[in-house]
Amino acid sequence: MREFDLFVIGGGSGGVRAARIAAQYGARVALAESYRIGGTCVVRGCVPKKLMVYASRFAQEFDEARGFGWQAGKHRFDWRTLKANRDREVARLEEIYTANLTKAGVTLLRNHARFVDAHTLRLAGSSETVRAAHILIATGAIPAMGPRIHGAELAHNSNDLFEWPGLPQRVVIQGGGYIAVEFACLLQGLGSQVSLVYRGEQVLRGFDDDLRARLQAQMQTGGIEVITGQTVQSIEAVGGARLVTLADERTLGADQVLFAIGRMPNIVDLGLAEAGVRHNAHGAITVDEYSQTNVPHIHAVGDVTNRVNLTPAAIREGHAYAETVFGRRPTPVQHALVPSAVVSTPELGTVGLTEAQALAKHPHLDVYRTEFRPMKATLSGHGHKVFMKLLVDRDTDRVLGCHVLGPDAGEMAQLLGVALQAGATKAQFDATLPVHPTAGEEWVTMRAPAYRHNA
Repeated sequence: MREFDLFVIGGGSGGVRAARIAAQYGARVALAESYRIGGTCVVRGCVPKKLMVYASRFAQEFDEARGFGWQAGKHRFDWRTLKANRDREVARLEEIYTANLTKAGVTLLRNHARFVDAHTLRLAGSSETVRAAHILIATGAIPAMGPRIHGAELAHNSNDLFEWPGLPQRVVIQGGGYIAVEFACLLQGLGSQVSLVYRGEQVLRGFDDDLRARLQAQMQTGGIEVITGQTVQSIEAVGGARLVTLADERTLGADQVLFAIGRMPNIVDLGLAEAGVRHNAHGAITVDEYSQTNVPHIHAVGDVTNRVNLTPAAIREGHAYAETVFGRRPTPVQHALVPSAVVSTPELGTVGLTEAQALAKHPHLDVYRTEFRPMKATLSGHGHKVFMKLLVDRDTDRVLGCHVLGPDAGEMAQLLGVALQAGATKAQFDATLPVHPTAGEEWVTMRAPAYRHNA
């Protein structure tokens, strides 16, 4: 039986970072991964998805070029070329992740590991067991498919889309979160006719309501059929196509059906009961601020804990874990003021509190808003607008939230995140000279509130 100081279950961003840092501290580390190194983000998530988003935006760029004097040519999109180039880049990144583990001295086991007891794990398909003084669970999350319905086997999840052999002419997507919205926008941009079916009344629950309303409106203007207050009740195979029936008995034709209704912690066949590790009713492993479970030598990071389900959060948690346990520097992870982006078209960026969240804690709230056509649209004629929103606590002048919808929104959110982490005030925003002409200058030129709460 092999023994290690640390055994990591899962080769995603959080697990890889923890393994590397622990090894640098001199620990004997093994990492088990039954699929591919890199996790959801690198292999079948944000990286390949954003490459596809870039591809989907060229159609709009070609159209807008006419207003700048470019003569339109004949453009034809080839799915197979995009897929091949995208997959080549993913393979390159996976090789880097694998090489970095090897260089750090981590023992890589291409296998699924399951707890036998709190210190022992068995590798699938063999009688081999390993023991470790410390164990880190970093198995991420898997797509949820929702209640079992007739014809559910005819629907794909968000992982499956990356393996589609071609671009479907008609797609029905069920879901209204960021994954559903991003795939709806990119598929529509590539040329599919997209119907988005969502049980709520407005997409992107949890984001600021102004952003939600404006993004949904712009998606519809761009040609996406957004059907709210409905769910898919059944799917039938009709020849090579699909007939989708909704709760109100309306039917939609589709060549592919995609369920993107959320993700759930991946605790499948981990043997958590044998290890005595607790999880909540939704499957999320319960941890403290140091990612420690109820079993002192077992920790968990990333989406399997369902805290902040973003790759940078998993990386930060994995690094903090290694610092805490092997670097002997207790390092809690800050989960507030996390910048995030939705790579829809138009793009959405946000950091800090939504208006509803801010108002619940800060009744004297000033709301600054601006909406305008971007400079590029003055010649291109494109109808999308940029929307920006600042939330300010009137008692302290501190900026509580920044929200933007428009080109490069994610890039803006990253830099705004630094300002909010530093505790920036509205006066400091106002004192900053604008970069002209840019959309970003609007952040420092909004002088008067659009409205004030509890004035």
